[in-house]
Amino acid sequence: MTEHPDPDATVDRDRFTDRAGDRFTDRAGDRFTDRSSDEHRLADGGRPPDDRPEAVLGELLTDRGETLATAESLTGGLVGSTVTDVPGSSAYFDRGFVTYAYDAKREMLGVTREALDEHGAVSGPVAREMAAGARDHADTTWGVSTTGVAGPGGGTAEKPVGLVYVGVAYAAPWGTRDSFTRSVRAEFPGDRDAVKRASVERALAELVRAIRGVER
Repeated sequence: MTEHPDPDATVDRDRFTDRAGDRFTDRAGDRFTDRSSDEHRLADGGRPPDDRPEAVLGELLTDRGETLATAESLTGGLVGSTVTDVPGSSAYFDRGFVTYAYDAKREMLGVTREALDEHGAVSGPVAREMAAGARDHADTTWGVSTTGVAGPGGGTAEKPVGLVYVGVAYAAPWGTRDSFTRSVRAEFPGDRDAVKRASVERALAELVRAIRGVER
């Protein structure tokens, strides 16, 4: 059985995208794209390969024959939109849920009243229930969710502007007991648009990380 870390153990206050270096990295330093490196150039025209996280995700899901559904709050559909920027994404992207309000989260995703009441919409437990709800309602292999405070208002000392939770849910084959849900906490600087776009990048990166961690 694949072991998975404590779902709330990750706290990341660093920006996900290092624009100064024109480099796209994840928390562990894994590189999606480094445009300064000649080894990533293609011989035909010198263009870099399509190492955008949405393209990497699409290749992984296609190769594995797996499917995806999204559940979004603060990103308002941007994760699903980014996933479908990749040609051929209809082979693995099933649907997206945009659930901004509490009632939408309960009605469309099955997020429990108890989780919302005890933890609030911006929390690890709700992010995990959102991801699981998307996965189970769409009957897909994977679900990914985003919930957070995009700003400029709405932040508190406990939950400041820029706080985001990403949830990931996996449906393993029946009988394996390897299905899981997990969430990570991140804080992003910048205005509303910057927070939303950083959240999309982080969601896709966490999904790629999770998929790579599951043996076929």
